[in-house]
Amino acid sequence: MDLEVKGVAASPRSQTQSFSGRRKPLQQRWTSKSWVIQNPCPPVVPRLDLGSLVDSDDEDDFSYIPFRTAHIHFDPPNPSSALEGVTPCQIPYTQQHLNELEQDIIPEDLPAPTSKYKLKYQQYKTEMKEGYKQYCQRNAEKTKSNIRYQPSPRNKTDDKNAQGEEAVTDDLTTLDRKALLQQRYADNPYQAQQSTRKSNAETVAAEKKKQSVAEQVMLDHLCRIRTHSTLTENMLSRKVQFDCRIISRNGRDACRELIGFFFIHDQSLTIYEYRQFGKNRTNVLPFIKKNTYSHQCGRRKGKQYQLGDFYIGANLTFLSSDHLRLPESIKENTLLILRITNIDRVASDDLRTDSVEQEDDTTRQEANDRLVFKAIQDKLKEQLHKRGVRILTAMGKYFQQLDKEGNGLLDKADFKQALKVFHLEMSEKDFESSWLILNDNGNGKVDYGEFRRAIIGEMNEYRKSFVRKAFMKLDFNKTGSVPIIDIRKCYCAKKHPQVISGHSTEEEIKLSFLETLKEACSKSDEVSYCEFEDYYEGLSIGVVDDEDFVTILRTPWGI
Repeated sequence: MDLEVKGVAASPRSQTQSFSGRRKPLQQRWTSKSWVIQNPCPPVVPRLDLGSLVDSDDEDDFSYIPFRTAHIHFDPPNPSSALEGVTPCQIPYTQQHLNELEQDIIPEDLPAPTSKYKLKYQQYKTEMKEGYKQYCQRNAEKTKSNIRYQPSPRNKTDDKNAQGEEAVTDDLTTLDRKALLQQRYADNPYQAQQSTRKSNAETVAAEKKKQSVAEQVMLDHLCRIRTHSTLTENMLSRKVQFDCRIISRNGRDACRELIGFFFIHDQSLTIYEYRQFGKNRTNVLPFIKKNTYSHQCGRRKGKQYQLGDFYIGANLTFLSSDHLRLPESIKENTLLILRITNIDRVASDDLRTDSVEQEDDTTRQEANDRLVFKAIQDKLKEQLHKRGVRILTAMGKYFQQLDKEGNGLLDKADFKQALKVFHLEMSEKDFESSWLILNDNGNGKVDYGEFRRAIIGEMNEYRKSFVRKAFMKLDFNKTGSVPIIDIRKCYCAKKHPQVISGHSTEEEIKLSFLETLKEACSKSDEVSYCEFEDYYEGLSIGVVDDEDFVTILRTPWGI
């Protein structure tokens, strides 16, 4: 029997009656065979016409397309068939029916994709290509010295040419290998796009912060001047704005956000502290009052600050006794040392073209000092490349034990002994040259933090800013130290390449990090800012690219 219907399927009258009287067949205990014989195959469900299904945004632009005509065939089942226990709906189609269905799967009247989705797809395609291109470029620039730690044990080779490489590998301890696992975060090629988006958001937030501070500074100084005139505003507008941080072993002081201004018209400077209370409340407080100041140490000691003294990485020194409003933790030290971390390059370059500063003997001597330290740092970094985390963290604890007075000053014999303890080879000539530069006051003692930064070097300010961000996220109470329990809760290893590949679990990566970090701590239950910074200082030695190091910090800490 053949029926031709449109839109909905038709069924014979006998089938309708059988469903309405379903209870009766059950009571008579009909078998599946008898039910199949008396109830022919239900009609085939009509094909779904995809042409009538369009996007919700564009459905008004298309007219309704009706269902096509469906031809339904009823073939009585064969009782002698091997599939007699199966309902007719489950009987497979013939090859001819399958071919007809395959031809009708893609209707001819599908609407074309809209321009909106074409644009989204093009943007997605461009972002993926750009991200993969950057990842390939970074991998090409990496040197052969980058560590690629494998979880499986190394197979010892009998090749005599590899004996030198095996000797270097044997110097690595278990802690060294666990610390080097953190460098694997840089192997993820898809982190570049996320890092770029976060960096853009951070840049916008930083610009808003600087703008609010600049407005507050202008308001403060204009209110103090009785004669308010356009000339005064023009004089105050000729300034260089810079960000700086405190070089201190106190974590709370080291994480203070400072913003300074150097005014050209009278060679004066002032520094403000940016504070945030909760999520929405912020304030700007004076930190160093506006005045003219001079260098307090180094080859420029006693000379007044000039425009040429302000650049990224430069140190500004002040006497703590001259500023009575400083926190007590800062006034414990004789000198307050500030490091410039960022500067308004546009304003600085414009003002430098107007003012000509001649190069003097002090400038040449400082350049020679930097060359001396650079040569020493290159030699020591080769020795620390694979074991930087273990050596630098242990050296920090060693210096603290030698510092009986607690002022951070050690003599020449202490530093020589430390180099021997940690097997750092340094010639007598290099040591004496560096000591002559560092011991500028001639008292025979040098701050051990300054000594280590001079002979080993330190991260650039771009990298160090992310270390501070990570620690400030953990130290939400701003105490300068973080409990190990909080670090364990905040550290996330889900995106570690070895976790993604299945070679390691999240817990294994987390435990390896905590084990190496605890070795840097003087207390077993908490981590100070200096210890946290020393850990990443040692890790930074083996990472060539700045963005790779930033990824190492961003991924587990979510900054």
